[in-house]
Amino acid sequence: MSKEEKLVLQGKVIEALPNATFRVELGDEEGGNVVFGYLGGKLRKNHIKVMVEDKVTIEFSPYDLTKGRITRRL
Repeated sequence: MSKEEKLVLQGKVIEALPNATFRVELGDEEGGNVVFGYLGGKLRKNHIKVMVEDKVTIEFSPYDLTKGRITRRL
């Protein structure tokens, strides 16, 4: 496994937290895994708003699957 490999999943924002962090529910079915997500650089730089109930794409490091970077709002 190389350093650049990332796990990319889609989820839905269920809660907005301070400092541009969010709780994201992975999977479409009810009761999926809930993880923390923070805004990636381009979303933060371009002031793209992410709201509750938005669908997002989130990247994970293979080392820590509890926190991820939100890279796209769908």
